[in-house]
Amino acid sequence: MNSRDSYFFDRKSAELGVVLNKVQKQAVLHTKGPLLLLASPGSGKTTTIIMRIGYLIEIQKADPSRIKAVTFSKASAHDMKERFQQFFPDLPSVHFSTIHSLAFQVVREYFHRQGIRYELIEGQGERNKKQILRKIYQSVHEETITEDQLEALTTYISYIKNRLIPEKKWPAIECDVPKAADILKQYEDFKKSRSDQLLLDYDDMLTLANDALKTDETLRRKYQQKFDYVLTDESQDTSLVQHAIIEQLVEEHKNLFVVADDDQSIYMWRAAEPQYLLDFQKVYPEAKILKLEQNYRSSREIVDVSNRFIKRNKNRYKKQMFTNNPSREQVELTTLGDYHEQPRYLVDQISLLENFRDAAILYRNHSSSIPLIDAFARAGIPFYMKDPDNRFFSHWIVKDVLNFMRLAFDARRTDIFERVYGKFNWYLSKNHIEQLHRMRNGESVFDNLIRYTRLKDFQKVKIQKGKEIFREMKGMDPGMAIRSIRNELGYEDVLKDMSKRLGFNKENLFDMLNTLEDIAKSVDSVAGFGKRIKHLDALMASSKFNKDEDAVTFSTFHSAKGLEFPRVYMIDLMDGVIPAQSDLESAKDGVYEPLEEAVRLFYVGMTRAEQHLELVTYQRKYGKKGRPSRFYHDVERIVHPAKVTKEDEKTGKREGTTITTSQTRTKKSRIPYDPNAIKERDALQEGMMVKHRVFGRGEIVSCSEEIIEIRFPKFSKQLSVEKCLEMGLLGACHHPNFVE
Repeated sequence: MNSRDSYFFDRKSAELGVVLNKVQKQAVLHTKGPLLLLASPGSGKTTTIIMRIGYLIEIQKADPSRIKAVTFSKASAHDMKERFQQFFPDLPSVHFSTIHSLAFQVVREYFHRQGIRYELIEGQGERNKKQILRKIYQSVHEETITEDQLEALTTYISYIKNRLIPEKKWPAIECDVPKAADILKQYEDFKKSRSDQLLLDYDDMLTLANDALKTDETLRRKYQQKFDYVLTDESQDTSLVQHAIIEQLVEEHKNLFVVADDDQSIYMWRAAEPQYLLDFQKVYPEAKILKLEQNYRSSREIVDVSNRFIKRNKNRYKKQMFTNNPSREQVELTTLGDYHEQPRYLVDQISLLENFRDAAILYRNHSSSIPLIDAFARAGIPFYMKDPDNRFFSHWIVKDVLNFMRLAFDARRTDIFERVYGKFNWYLSKNHIEQLHRMRNGESVFDNLIRYTRLKDFQKVKIQKGKEIFREMKGMDPGMAIRSIRNELGYEDVLKDMSKRLGFNKENLFDMLNTLEDIAKSVDSVAGFGKRIKHLDALMASSKFNKDEDAVTFSTFHSAKGLEFPRVYMIDLMDGVIPAQSDLESAKDGVYEPLEEAVRLFYVGMTRAEQHLELVTYQRKYGKKGRPSRFYHDVERIVHPAKVTKEDEKTGKREGTTITTSQTRTKKSRIPYDPNAIKERDALQEGMMVKHRVFGRGEIVSCSEEIIEIRFPKFSKQLSVEKCLEMGLLGACHHPNFVE
């Protein structure tokens, strides 16, 4: 580092108090050729990025207009632009934008050259993407698509385009929507059906930009010569087509600065390609790789536990996150008896805080937020919801239940009956509904059906029984009314049938009904229940105005990425939630990528915490015994390595006791001595597979001079290195990557 470089760093330190560490300075000074900067959570990556851009302009005399910074989102681009202006107020800004914005620029120019007219079908116009997909789904299935299905379908389409998957392979990509590949084919055909112009969505911008740069040499050279330096942030969330666009931009000069963390790649379902980072030097053989491993955010305990937890994953760069921050308190693990205790527990904990804004409650699924909203609203604790999803309150399940209740109060409402008649096992047709609409006699829909429409005897019996149930519901409390809807009216049976036919997740639908019952417990009347639902919906919508107020934050793990809080509570930590059941099933089939992404998602949640991190699980939910997340147990074994597990009990260990040497030897004497046992300390390496004489195969997670930690399939052990070598307890084991 020369005197000019030293002056640059010293001046920014004096002006801003920004002091870069050794690796950060190396990243700033690397200005020629490709560089991959692996940035651990809280490692000051944004500061490093901004300082590097300033260094290019001030010291390397780069033209600001020839520097391109590509970010993951509009918000990130805006934030980075503001940070740059704060750091370097006297310098002109550079191009901060999303990859979609860059692609759109390329496509517009390409179409202008080709004389092609186009229309963007995103947004709320007459021809918009979602409306087109709704109509195609209706024509294919003769049913209305639900909002959940529509989201699944748009995610499926985006995934295929971002992964550049050819049409012949579309049917092989999983989607909860039946005949998704057929719908996509019709969608693509429809967009090209107009003779005067093409219809395009946002993902088309990426694929078309990539194709334009490949096929139009003049255009490609123009953009290659437009920028001397290209920077991409959050590149672990970048898709294959996005990487391909960047590759073409830097093909000539290779001045590419990639900032990413493979341990925080959590968007594979949205076509993110973390493997690209692992293969970075295959694409750019001359690339340099630096690791920002110092965490400036979290306490020593949180950093240590998080660092050890993420090593559960094998398909990753080896990193050793550390911090010089002081110790605070150990990561806290809380097991509640029942799911219903969770909102009350959180209210009790957070109500004691001096500042509510210090706390964040993180969860895997949006559905976890509904009980929180109800409980915190009743406790009078304000909350801010990051990226709220109001699909619960607008979901057809909620609408069905409210319509059932409305019908109980006024059985003459043909309009309401029309919305739910398909949710009875009464086998009524549209013709029956049309006949009801023609009747103006002021009688109930049930009486009119029985007296004036053609019905089979079994239908009359069902309708008569339904009439009595609705009459009784009028005087019930809302919780009992919901149970009548579920059981007496047969709504659960209908949902089971719909789940089989349409690919719905039955458990999710039943959970929604359970949540509605929970809300109903604190309401006195059916009318009050409807008002409560409307009130909670309004609270969720208005919570965005609490962003800068003294309010606790509710967020999914995904939405919390990039944020930090003094206190973090991770909740609903159950197998089937995180990891999801599909993650576990994939692992059983030998496909470990989904499970590894779930590990990364859990890690992202943990590393949001600065001082207090608490993991919350429970033993039962709606009367059924649940299994706490295996990730919860992994952390438990890290925090309390001496705590006994069932596996320990099988080997003779008991909670609250210590096995004496003689007991241990007696147990181990039954196991044959291994003549090929490892005898040298240097032969023990982190990541190595070994076979313990008692515990079986496992992987070395860490190894110091005194202690070796080995992760076995269902538990981890910290053992004495000296004893393992002296007694020949470990043998080399050459097996494929170990994943539980």
